[in-house]
Parts: sequence; C-alpha cells; structure tokens
Amino acid sequence: MLYSLYEAGYYASTPLRMLARVTREFWGADVNPAKDSDLGRRIFANADLFANLTRRYGRPAWNLDTVEIDGYPVRVRATEVWSSPWVKLTHFTRDVADMRRAGRRELEPPVLIVAPLSGHYATLLRGTVEGFLQDHEVFITEWTNAREVPLLEGKFDFHDYVDHIREMLRLLGPRPHVVAVCQPGPAVLAAAALMAEDGEECRPGTMTFMGSPIDARLSPTVTNKLAEERPFAWFKSNMIFNVPAPYPGMGRRVYPGFVQLYSFMSMNIERHKEAHQKYLQDLMDGDGDSAEKHLEFYDEYLSVLDLTEEFYLQTVDYVFQQYLLPKGELWHRGRHVDPSKITDIGLLTVEGENDDISGIGQTQAAHTLCSSLPSALKEDYVQPHVGHYGVFNGRRFREEIYPRVRAFIRRVEAGVEKAANAA
Repeated sequence: MLYSLYEAGYYASTPLRMLARVTREFWGADVNPAKDSDLGRRIFANADLFANLTRRYGRPAWNLDTVEIDGYPVRVRATEVWSSPWVKLTHFTRDVADMRRAGRRELEPPVLIVAPLSGHYATLLRGTVEGFLQDHEVFITEWTNAREVPLLEGKFDFHDYVDHIREMLRLLGPRPHVVAVCQPGPAVLAAAALMAEDGEECRPGTMTFMGSPIDARLSPTVTNKLAEERPFAWFKSNMIFNVPAPYPGMGRRVYPGFVQLYSFMSMNIERHKEAHQKYLQDLMDGDGDSAEKHLEFYDEYLSVLDLTEEFYLQTVDYVFQQYLLPKGELWHRGRHVDPSKITDIGLLTVEGENDDISGIGQTQAAHTLCSSLPSALKEDYVQPHVGHYGVFNGRRFREEIYPRVRAFIRRVEAGVEKAANAA
C-alpha cells in the first residue's frame, strides 16, 4: 500500500511541478528583463527548489569520459561486458593510444569493484572508479533496480549475490583484484573463501574491504542498533511492499529505495535541511557555482533503487542479526563458508575514523576470520577525519587512501611474482 501511495503522491503533484518548471523557465530566461531583480531571483529559486524536490531521480549517468593519468588526458568508455537480469558488469575501457602517450604500454591488472546493493546506484562510486583507473583495468557491478525485473525472472537472494560475484571474478581471468565497498563485504569474503577452498585459478589476488560490516557486532552504529532492537518479523512486516503498475516488476515484493533514502536522510536531517536552505539562498544571491555543486551531490544522493525482499531480509538476518559469517555459521548452497581456507589472497581493510555506518573494527574483523593468511599478506588502515562516504570518495580518498591500496596491490603482486620465479 505504501508504494502505491508514494506513486500516487508523485502523480498528484504533477500539475504543481509543471507549474514550477514553467515559472522557473520564465524567471530564468535571458529575455526576461526582471530576471536579475531581487524578486525575480526569489521566484526562480523557490520554483527551482520545488521542481527538484518533487521530480524523479533515475539512474545517473557516469559522465566519465576522460581521466588524467600521469598528467595526460586519457579517454574512457563504459562498456557492458556481462550481464544477468540482476546486474551488468561494466568495463571502463581506456583508449590505447592515449595510454601509450601517458607511457603505459603494458596490460594493467584488472580490478572488480563490487558496488553496494543497498539503495544507491553504482555511480555513487564515480570517484572510486576514477582513482583505480590510474593503474588498473576497472570493472564495476551495476545492480538492477528490482522494480524493473519481471516476476518471471524469479528471485534474487544473498546466495545469488555470492554466485554473481564468483561468476564475474571468473570472467576477469586469473587472480584479479576485488574491492568491496561497504555492504558487499560479507558476500565478497564468502565468495573468496569458497573459491580459495576450491583452488580456483580465478580466485582474487587481493581483496580490499572499505567500510564493510564484516562483523557488525563491533562498534555498533545507529544502523546496527536498529537491526538488533527490531525483531526479524518487524522488518518483514514494515519494510517490504509490492511494486505497483506500470513497472515491469509489478507484483514483486521489494524493499523500496525511497524507504532506504528516508532512513539515510533521517540520520542527518538537520544537515539536509541546512543544505537545501543554503541552496535556496545561493540561487537568490546569484551564486550559481555553489548551487551547481549542491545539485551535483543531490542528483546522485536522491537516485535510489529497490532491493528484492529475499536479498534485503537475508542481509538483515545474516549480517546484522545472526552475524553468521564472523560466528562461523554461514552456509552457502549446502557448503560451510570458512575464511580460514584463504591462504594466498592479499587482504587490505580500510575504515574511516568518523564512519557512522560501519563502525571501526567491523571491517578489521576480516583479519581475524582469515586466520591462515600470513601477516605479509595483511594490512589494515584507518583514515583520520573521514566518515563513511570519505572512505571511498573525495580528496582524502584520492590523496591518502587510494595510494595505499595501489601500493598494497603492487606489493602483493611483486611477492607472488617473486615466489613464482623462485619456484
């Protein structure tokens, strides 16, 4: 019922939204002599804010056409290389001629960035992709909005997620590197453990976990406490709704993206109010640059997708209530998931000092679980003065975190090569 009411609210506001857009165009037109008057800017600002707050926010574009490598601009093209109804694997192909001009002639190691399936689109990791493009062939998971998947395609749960990660790693060839940002951490670690136990040639060479809830019992945040305090039945009764018409997934049971967005925003509601008030004031003051930065952030932040009922509920149950992986009780397709089977995969964990989503220690727990790994293949780093988003985006990611990830991957690769030559 809630999903249908949400849709009804959107369509009911259409006349007002259209009026706001017309008003915005009129008062923002260059031919309007009153455009730059105090009254004109105020009317334009209020109409623009209303139009933006009530419009649809679809999947954002990557807008990643070039990346600077060693001072040279290198053209980039996003190409789909594999897909299922639930995800497409995107490869950011760098122009060969531009790479040669930048002095890069050898094939660089592939990295699979596993984006979160927790409400936002993979484009939230644009900065992460830009960083890794400096030194790697970058692949990223772009998960599908569940409301766009017809019921005939069946279900998608936590175990399907693990299987998808394994399939994509195999596609990248022998010993690719994998980076799990936030939510995918437990599933990626499970996939790596199973591949290591099976001795698969395409098991990861390194795995990097960034702000991931490997063991959500440690340094619990507001999000963790909510999952602990509410019984499982509460999540099933209050967080799951049917997709309404006219979406292709009509009738599918989902955890709606707009519910997740409300949860995110409610954690810092005053900050969001202040941001929109500042945006309104910037427009009235004619400060277009500041207003544009606001739009860039919220165009991404307000774009959300739905999760399938089974994936969402199993994640709540497995990761945030029963803690199956850190307790050694996670099973996958009848097999026990045992991270101690990992013996030759480099492990790097990265956390933010001020992370209010995955507290300090939750990601570090991977080191305890991977008990068979030698210390030479382990590294942990806590970035000062950053929150959850700053772990994988922003200036400190570019200048401090990514260089450490790059150095770790190179060190592990050099050690593997040295061992192979000795053998």
